[in-house]
Amino acid sequence: MSFPTGASAVPAIEVDDLTIRYGDHVAVFGLSFRAEPGRITALLGPNGAGKTSTVETLEGYRTPTSGRVRVLGLDPQRDHANLVARIGVMLQSGGVYTGIRPLEMLRLFASYYDNPADPAELLDLVGLADRQRSTWRSLSGGEQQRLSLALALIGRPEVAFLDEPTAGIDPTGRQLIRRVVSDLRSEGVAVLLTTHDLDEAEKLADQVVIIDHGRLLADATPTELMQTSDTHEVRFGAPGELDAGALADRLQAPVTEVSPGEYLVGASGTPTLIASLTAWLAEHDLPLGDLRVGRQTLEDVFLRLTESASAAAAVDTDESGSTSRGSRRTGRSRRSRG
Repeated sequence: MSFPTGASAVPAIEVDDLTIRYGDHVAVFGLSFRAEPGRITALLGPNGAGKTSTVETLEGYRTPTSGRVRVLGLDPQRDHANLVARIGVMLQSGGVYTGIRPLEMLRLFASYYDNPADPAELLDLVGLADRQRSTWRSLSGGEQQRLSLALALIGRPEVAFLDEPTAGIDPTGRQLIRRVVSDLRSEGVAVLLTTHDLDEAEKLADQVVIIDHGRLLADATPTELMQTSDTHEVRFGAPGELDAGALADRLQAPVTEVSPGEYLVGASGTPTLIASLTAWLAEHDLPLGDLRVGRQTLEDVFLRLTESASAAAAVDTDESGSTSRGSRRTGRSRRSRG
């Protein structure tokens, strides 16, 4: 199955200084990034980070407060009629007649496009050829997800917006969807992927954009992000609640349990330190789950950045609240004096 090739000097997606407000709440503030044809861009962030508002603006369903967004060089709202035939949108749920069958649904959606993909071929691509006579309501959650992906691709999009494409899907289904998404990249399609599965983003994405509290925290390749970690540390997995103090004495370095069964040694991973670590574990009959020296996973980077952003946001809120309370006290004082 072929999709339009991305031979264009224009970025597939352009976000410049985007700000989105809902009343007094700022959902997105000054966000800028690019997504190119033939690349998978993962937009990551905690719940409430501003991902949905950003994507809905790019799809033309939300008006930005300020800033500029373009998809394939077009304004998503002003040029929506021209743009909608060139993009594919995968939703997590909703908007489907539950009594319709997969092949019928794909044929219906195909009728909306001038040059659609073949419905039967697409159904086979997402592994649902043997379910073409089943109704939507009888499909499993994972099968519904795969059908939603097929619906997003029926128009041979140049840009595909994929929202949590592997959520609720078994390992076999996840591998199938990852292959389909990788094939989209090979065909020149620009993919904007939102996911909470950081392992998936690490494996699939060419570019990672991390946001939190509506602000950009990082925009780089997964490799670049993981190489920015402090090389003077060692991370390892072992049974929870081991005696970190005793191990720290042995290694002559601080040892912290950063999450259950995940430990951080604040020292360079020299051969001597690694030997001492493994010897101590062996002496206490404790298995070594995994060992990473000077390199974090994407999840490590994500947690470090978002935790720092949350701490900064809390400080800003406290300072703002203090200023506001101070102003109110001053105001009451002035009135009492008057």
